[in-house]
Amino acid sequence: MQGSESAGDKPARREETLGESIRYFCVLLLAVFAVRSLVVEPFNIPSGSMIPTLQIGDFVLVSKFSYGYSRFSFPFSPNVFSGRILGSEPHRGDVAVFRFTRDTSVDYIKRIIGLPGDHIQVTGGKLILNGIEVPRTALGHYEVLDENNRLLSGDRYRESLPGSAGRPPVEHDILKLTDEGFANDTPEYVVPEGSFFAMGDDRDDSADSRFQGDGPDDLGFVPMQNLVGRAPIVLFSMDMRHPAWQFWYWPTEIRWNRFLHSVT
Repeated sequence: MQGSESAGDKPARREETLGESIRYFCVLLLAVFAVRSLVVEPFNIPSGSMIPTLQIGDFVLVSKFSYGYSRFSFPFSPNVFSGRILGSEPHRGDVAVFRFTRDTSVDYIKRIIGLPGDHIQVTGGKLILNGIEVPRTALGHYEVLDENNRLLSGDRYRESLPGSAGRPPVEHDILKLTDEGFANDTPEYVVPEGSFFAMGDDRDDSADSRFQGDGPDDLGFVPMQNLVGRAPIVLFSMDMRHPAWQFWYWPTEIRWNRFLHSVT
């Protein structure tokens, strides 16, 4: 009879449907891989080293094409090439994600303070760039809990970091807890070629390029190859004071005022 479907056609059609599903799934995986590797990737902020600019529990979108691509741009960091493809130099003041110098499986996020050839020093808690004190304006007292629920109590300042490549100064906020200790009175550092100098905006609670020793947390100068991308925006933010499975706290822990918050 015409138009009838034989029993032998049904398994073939099921196999065809299964094959199409597998193809669609593979295409979807490739698309996700391409977007995360080449365009944008989300990152969570687990620590307070960038307070007050970034809060613990922020989820930032990182632009993967801002500085070109290295092996650290891709999942699992395949060691198939060295250096950067379509590379461009970062700018002073950028908030950037990069790989930790002592363990490249770990992501760090800091502010880029110095570029190759820059002379950097901290004296009495104040940042000196190329022999000139970086201007800052007091904004008042500031308190916040860090990732260990410790109360950080200090002063908030607006720093005016000189721009690079003809750009205007970058106005951004920093937190100062003290003017004492090694991190507030450092030797002068000269940033070598192919590297940058990074600091946290929470100047007294940040393991950053001021620490140049052999300790497990010492960052030192960061090779340009370690750059992953620039973080221009907070996608959303959660206070995360309770375990994620306690969903009834979610409405009160979402920081509604940080949705699509610009990072400067």
